[in-house]
Amino acid sequence: MIDLHTHSSFSDGELIPSELVRRAVFQGYTALAITDHVDFTNIEHILSCMKNIKSLEGDYDIRIFAGVELTHVPPGKMPLLVEKARKLGAEIVVVHGETTVEPVPQGTNHMAVSLDIDILAHPGFITVGDAELAKDNGICLELTSRNGHNRTNGHVARIGSEAGADLIVDTDTHHPHDLITDEIALKIAMGSGLDEKGARKATGANPLNLIKRL
Repeated sequence: MIDLHTHSSFSDGELIPSELVRRAVFQGYTALAITDHVDFTNIEHILSCMKNIKSLEGDYDIRIFAGVELTHVPPGKMPLLVEKARKLGAEIVVVHGETTVEPVPQGTNHMAVSLDIDILAHPGFITVGDAELAKDNGICLELTSRNGHNRTNGHVARIGSEAGADLIVDTDTHHPHDLITDEIALKIAMGSGLDEKGARKATGANPLNLIKRL
């Protein structure tokens, strides 16, 4: 399992980073990104605290990436925060997309797919135009296992497939039981409307290609 969207106790997750990594290893993960929620008030703190997490790669057979999820940031301020995240060493940059279960500012999806990010998380009713822009900029669109955010997985899978954008399955883990297996990830992808070939791409080739770029 490659999971590039999770949260630790440095934002609203339950587990400190080391326990999150250990539980992911126990679950059979081969790669994990810890992408805690950030805005301009806490991004330096989060990334400075996370800088040593990669040392655990020497103890476990897993790749670990220090990342961030830009969350409820006004679209006009997102370019500066993405630039700041990269300068501070964020390996994976996720943007909290326009999910239908939270009041995310309108225009977040469109701005996000125009920037130097890796994943647009749970992008709700994303438009074809924004999905095409994600494809052009090499940004993955997320199919999520997280309850609530996953209510538009079918729409994201359909629009993303039509646009030729890369789809990726992540957990948005906040609690220990949110971690999943490859088998469950495949079911989430197929339950979103992808055929088996597309589902295996969303759970295997696409996340693998993303981390190969890092």
